[in-house]
Amino acid sequence: MLITIVGIYTLFVLISIYTSVMQIGYVNSAKKGKAVLLSENDFIKAGNYSVAKEKMSIANMFIDYIVFIFWIGFGIKFLEQNISYENEAFLNIAVVMSFLIINSLLSLPFSYYEKFILDEKFGFNKSTFAQWAKDTLISFVMTLLFGSLVVWGVYEIISSFTLWWIWSFTFIFAVVVLINMLYPTFRALFFDKLTPLQNEELDAQIKDLMDRTGFVSSGVFISDASKRDARLNAYFGGFGKTKRVVLFDTLIEKLTTKELLAVLGHELGHFAHGDIYKNIALVGVMLFGMFAIFGNLPSSLYAELQIANAPYAIMILLLLFMPVLGFFMMPIMGIVSRHNEYAADKKGSELGGAGGEVELANALMKLVTENKSFPLSHPLYIFFHYTHPPVLERLRELGVDIKAGDKSTLGAACQANI
Repeated sequence: MLITIVGIYTLFVLISIYTSVMQIGYVNSAKKGKAVLLSENDFIKAGNYSVAKEKMSIANMFIDYIVFIFWIGFGIKFLEQNISYENEAFLNIAVVMSFLIINSLLSLPFSYYEKFILDEKFGFNKSTFAQWAKDTLISFVMTLLFGSLVVWGVYEIISSFTLWWIWSFTFIFAVVVLINMLYPTFRALFFDKLTPLQNEELDAQIKDLMDRTGFVSSGVFISDASKRDARLNAYFGGFGKTKRVVLFDTLIEKLTTKELLAVLGHELGHFAHGDIYKNIALVGVMLFGMFAIFGNLPSSLYAELQIANAPYAIMILLLLFMPVLGFFMMPIMGIVSRHNEYAADKKGSELGGAGGEVELANALMKLVTENKSFPLSHPLYIFFHYTHPPVLERLRELGVDIKAGDKSTLGAACQANI
């Protein structure tokens, strides 16, 4: 059984690395050709950023594999032998949280490199080291506190029920839903400063869009995201009365009012189609599969690992394999998600009224330019990684057909092709 477990993880790593290698080769070749959507300099720069990200991903995957072998071959047993509490609940919490803390510490160099080397080089990073250290510390403390509570809950369930994996799945799924509800509040408390939108005219237009889709929100807020990052973004967070619209200040700065409304119309399209519930249901299916597998592992596996068949061991093995199932589930989730994106684009265009397609297309172009998104990808990479359709496909669905080497503005292209 142990050989099978290691073999599955090895296959996951090899496929992941192969996919990244194919993407690197594809982008390196494509960036030498005629520019698409972007100016020639931006096209090359976006390609270089994409390649650099994939190289970092490959390095990260190698380290993750070494760490996985460490935990399977020695690490779990080491924690088991060196952590002791008379109270079983404390013992399980201490072992699992030690596992999470060590993994978090090992990931810090990659986090630092991505923020202060890679993103700094390509002009994304706006954060200081002090800000990054503060954010990292807050995330660490929150993981320690809330992670301990979740581990305690799963331990109690495993200790109390024969079919513990069904009840554990129910508990974790409820935690996932709760996180989605509370995410905007926690982000505002600990990370971003959110201020109510002061532009009364824009606020009224946004609320009109929400009224037309039945979206009830606790307000429209501006996030000071530019103090950390130059990328453009916006999100709708929460459930029920906790729902709020959050616009990054970078988005407000770069998009026109009509383009901004087109982006929000797209997001409201997701709400109108119930996409958030579909996505949570897909996550639920993945979680159920994980708990079904790891709730029925043979005792011989624990004997091969030379560890006890204890709640902490089950939880650590499940955490080690979450990325594996997530990777192989991604193509299914990606197909569903890409379909939802097309439908949301259509709904957003309809909400925008006459010329809605043009405004959304222009907004997409600005997002590509400002976020330095390389517009071309290898089909295999799209299959395993893309939750959104390639931007060229989205533009074609909106009635725009941008060909390689087209240096005209997107707005003009939209007018000519819609």
